[in-house]
Amino acid sequence: MIPLVLILATAGFRALGALGVRRFAAWPVAAAHAMAVMLVLTASAHFVPASVTVMPNHADMVRMVPPSLPYADALVYLTGVLELLGAAGLVVTATRKPAGYALAALFVALLPANIHAAVAHVPFAGGAATPLWQRIPEQILYLAVAVWIARSATTTTPVKERVFA
Repeated sequence: MIPLVLILATAGFRALGALGVRRFAAWPVAAAHAMAVMLVLTASAHFVPASVTVMPNHADMVRMVPPSLPYADALVYLTGVLELLGAAGLVVTATRKPAGYALAALFVALLPANIHAAVAHVPFAGGAATPLWQRIPEQILYLAVAVWIARSATTTTPVKERVFA
């Protein structure tokens, strides 16, 4: 579901670019905004109370944390905040490059939790656990997109065009 959000949002933002919205004229910028949308959705689960069962919630996320890591509850809140900061960083041109690289590092850091969740069969919202064969490629996709966004980001702010009468 979440990879589909990333793919469809990227296509949607790029379609806006094709229709004349200059901000989305390039694929990496469209992907940056799409990843921001995806991250807001995924980060929301970090803060949703356990009583909400229609989507992944905080308790589901805590169960993902490998037992060897202390303060699982706090780690879930921290990663949710980091995802939201990363999303904000992706939509601001000046911070897109560092945000992309920081998110790539976060996706690598989250890989053990995703592996644990698959191996321990951690269910989300009462549904079946996502299998490892699906989780690993998804993480690789997110990592690759984050690096692509960072590498494609401009390091300077473009100068506004001057209009001469």
